[in-house]
Amino acid sequence: MARLSLIDPGKTDGEVAKAFASMPVQLNIFRMMAHAETCMIPQMRLGGAILAKQDLGHGPRELLILLVAKIEGGEYEWRQHVPIAEGVGLSEERIAAIESLDLSAACFDAAELALLAFGRQVIENVRVEDAVFFKMKSHFSEQEIVEAILAIGFYMTMARLTEATQTDLDPAAGMSVFNNAQGAVTGPGGEAL
Repeated sequence: MARLSLIDPGKTDGEVAKAFASMPVQLNIFRMMAHAETCMIPQMRLGGAILAKQDLGHGPRELLILLVAKIEGGEYEWRQHVPIAEGVGLSEERIAAIESLDLSAACFDAAELALLAFGRQVIENVRVEDAVFFKMKSHFSEQEIVEAILAIGFYMTMARLTEATQTDLDPAAGMSVFNNAQGAVTGPGGEAL
């Protein structure tokens, strides 16, 4: 049982009501986030940009999201993103390796190994050792590195939101949220994302 009430989407108005109306599934994470009305829409825009507009790529992004969920204990994020990871082509072997924190498993290629080592240090240490950073830089562009950091930070925030409030777990929404983000070209107010 969540420590705070979940906002009823039908009792919202303005931009928050429009955001709920545009969602394929009104997940509890958004119902919890709606307590912070002024932050909800900017957070959703950032989340949408991470899911749909980054150059980083869907597979690397989902590896990082699952890594955050595993290290941070983000049960909600893990439940929602395993089906997305599978939907964008991550193998069960890769997902299982993340779940067991076997970040040097043979199923990962050189770029994924660099990404996971980098991600782990960003999550656990904030600072990244030179050797780990430059290995990451040998596989990913400067834009992709910054996008990876922003994706990590966003999902660390989401894990803290759901875990601190003990947000009730929803059934996995599968690819519906991901596909909705892919098709979104405007925000709830019609503005470009």
